[in-house]
Amino acid sequence: MKELIQIREALKVPKNQKNTFGNYKYRSCEDILEAVKPLLANCSLTLSDETKEVCGIPYVEATATLSNGEHSVSVKAQAGVAIAKKGMDISQSWGSSSSYARKYALNGLFLIDDTKDADTQDNRQENIEEISDDDLQALKDQLDKAHAKGHLKQFFHSMTPMAKEKLRDYANDLRTS
Repeated sequence: MKELIQIREALKVPKNQKNTFGNYKYRSCEDILEAVKPLLANCSLTLSDETKEVCGIPYVEATATLSNGEHSVSVKAQAGVAIAKKGMDISQSWGSSSSYARKYALNGLFLIDDTKDADTQDNRQENIEEISDDDLQALKDQLDKAHAKGHLKQFFHSMTPMAKEKLRDYANDLRTS
């Protein structure tokens, strides 16, 4: 389908969203849709979700379909649903999974490369100066607080690579205590 090739060549979707907790930029499903709409011309783009289950685990399967009236191309992507996700009610968990699956269906359809997206964590700061003793102690204090609140893993993953390297053993000791 020539229209799909043209859209793929013209489509630019910058990472305009920022996760301040993890210190990375990402693009959302809405960002992709906003960027692709002006390029659709005589084509239609549809997104749909289907709820499925495998071995008792629910998931959302999203389908992104581009059609020019004669031909269509569809791509599917799946995302698991965390029924008991901390800090989310059930509708938020389903909505989050739907958004995630739709984003990756659109990525597949339009060949959007997400190798440096939020899920890979490759886009965090890599070249960081040595950590001072004071900063190291402050990080240890923050790790202690995160551990006390049950957020050790999330906090550890939000740290810079240099900080992780310096605190890996300390964090592992906390995790096993």
